Amino acid sequence: MPATTTFADKPTLVGEKVLLRPVRPEEDLPMLRAVIDDPDVLRYTSDAHTPAPPVWDEARERRVVDWYTTRNEQTDRLDLIVVDRATGRGVGEIVLNEWDEPNRACNLRIALGPDGRDRGLGTEAVRLLTDHAIRALGLNRVSLSVYAFNGRGRRAYQKAGFRVEGVRRQVLRYGDEWIDDIDMAVLAEDWA
Repeated sequence: MPATTTFADKPTLVGEKVLLRPVRPEEDLPMLRAVIDDPDVLRYTSDAHTPAPPVWDEARERRVVDWYTTRNEQTDRLDLIVVDRATGRGVGEIVLNEWDEPNRACNLRIALGPDGRDRGLGTEAVRLLTDHAIRALGLNRVSLSVYAFNGRGRRAYQKAGFRVEGVRRQVLRYGDEWIDDIDMAVLAEDWA
C-alpha cells in the first residue's frame, strides 16, 4: 500500500445479501443504539462482564452521537453500516481499525443486531470488507479476535477465510467462568 493511502475513502460495497455503506448518523443512530445495547453484542464485544446495558442517559446519548457523527471523517479507520439488502435496513456495523500502515495490516470487527443474525449476512459482510482491504487497499493482513464462547462469530470468520492463529487463555471473566480469546487472521496470500 502506498504511504499516502489512508482509509479516507468511504466506499459502498455491494454483495448478494448485504450492502456496506458509510455511516449516515441521523438515519443510523436508532439502529446503532439498539445494536450497542443488544445483550449478545454486549456479551461478545465487551472486555468485561456486562450483564445489562449501561443506562441510556443524556451523557451516553451525546457520546454515541459524537462518535458516529465523526466516523466518515476518520482517515485511520473505516466504519461501515451493514445493510440487509432484502429489507433495505441497517442491521449493524463493520469496521477496519487499528491500522498498522508500515506493516500493511489492520483489525476487523463486526457487530450485528438480532435482525442481522443467522442468515449469512455477517459472513458476507466480513468477506466483502476483507476483500476491499486486501485488493483495493493493498493490505497484507487483516486480523481479529473472538471470544471462545462466540460460536456464531467463529463460524462466520472461518467461512469468510480467517484462520486461527492462537488462543489467549482466560482473558475474560464472565460470571463464574474464564473465557479464552481466539486470534484469527487472513493474509493477502491466502486471499488470492
